[in-house]
Amino acid sequence: MNGSVLPAVQIAVALALVAWMITGFTRLPGRWLRWKMFCRATFTIVSLTGTKDGHSEPVNVYDHLSPGSFILGPPQLQAILDYLTGSGRYDRIDGHGRILSARGEQPMEVRSSRVVL
Repeated sequence: MNGSVLPAVQIAVALALVAWMITGFTRLPGRWLRWKMFCRATFTIVSLTGTKDGHSEPVNVYDHLSPGSFILGPPQLQAILDYLTGSGRYDRIDGHGRILSARGEQPMEVRSSRVVL
């Protein structure tokens, strides 16, 4: 009997520890990046299509960030959109995506080169 109680207690303690760790990472609303380290960051995951003279092509906004940068919030995205349309590379840019922040996950759109939350 003592031989089977010890492994059962170890398994119960391990499961309790895993459950505690999972709840520690999920205190904030939303589904993504709930760990407190990410509370102040705002990430944008977006799929964009640029149009120039009636021809469309995918736009990768991360090509226009400085090397090593990966955090792209709505103001930075709008600045890149303004640059791409102002430089004449595209007439308009449209798309959709998600914003991930401390407030959780929110849908977003890009319509006529403007970020719409």
